[in-house]
Amino acid sequence: MNLFATILTHPAPSANYRGESELNRSVIQKVTDGRFDYPIISPEAMRNALREMLAGYGLECNRMRLPDEEQLAVRFQDLPNPDKYIDDFLFGYLVAAGDKDRKKYREKIEKDRGKDAAKSFQFKRDSVLRMNLAKALEPYRHNAVFTQSPLAVDSPYKNADKSALLHRETCVTAFQYPFALAGNDCKEKPDWTRKLLRAISELGGVAGNHARSYFEMAPASIVVRLTDSLVAGFRTYCFRPDGHPHLIDDILHDDYPGSEFVLGGELVKRDLSEDVQQGLRDKGVTLLRDPRKLLEMVAERFLGEL
Repeated sequence: MNLFATILTHPAPSANYRGESELNRSVIQKVTDGRFDYPIISPEAMRNALREMLAGYGLECNRMRLPDEEQLAVRFQDLPNPDKYIDDFLFGYLVAAGDKDRKKYREKIEKDRGKDAAKSFQFKRDSVLRMNLAKALEPYRHNAVFTQSPLAVDSPYKNADKSALLHRETCVTAFQYPFALAGNDCKEKPDWTRKLLRAISELGGVAGNHARSYFEMAPASIVVRLTDSLVAGFRTYCFRPDGHPHLIDDILHDDYPGSEFVLGGELVKRDLSEDVQQGLRDKGVTLLRDPRKLLEMVAERFLGEL
């Protein structure tokens, strides 16, 4: 069995997920879709937040961010070990090594873990969790806000010789993003998969401008399909600007087997009429109001079939 899901966040003002700065102007990363530019958030940023959340749950992670360096920096505790570290298992890795370094690394692994481990060691591993960009529901409208950075006077340190006007691109939108898990990839570590789905259900702290912006990436609404199919089969960016997913009518018209779908969150609490909800139930769709309880239930159903 395979799991395909699309998450829609709550809308909120955001200046959080930015690319390169232009002078004193903080730029939101965007992608062009049709005639408009839409703010985006990278899957790498979300995966980093998930890694930090899993570490916060008390699970061992190999990679750790170093926040006080002059550039983005990380520290690895050890050579990759997907049997020991949850992030190596879920997110994959790459050890860029030539023949000389490969020999040296295998010797170290043989010393630390034994001959069998050295022989089976992989220098690269694909991610179990597949994600795509988080894309805003609404296009960027060229909004910006300005804040004043004060001059430091008679202080033990100062970061600039004069006051500065800070210019930040800003948007008010929800974001949607898809993710997928293959049952064959998850069956070795079902407990770790449960922890991953829990982290997704309460995802926050995605890398960005946290000093000025708080934006939750946890699901407000969610669509999940549990299926033997190797593809989701539906438009993974399925939420329209009004928050309704495209596939509702498709399920009601028997384009998809309703029993494979679970819908939850605001979609169930406020967006779908009682008649539509009853029609979905008649097709075998499971409807839940709480996205966190939904992902707990999905985890049990998904992992119970492995």
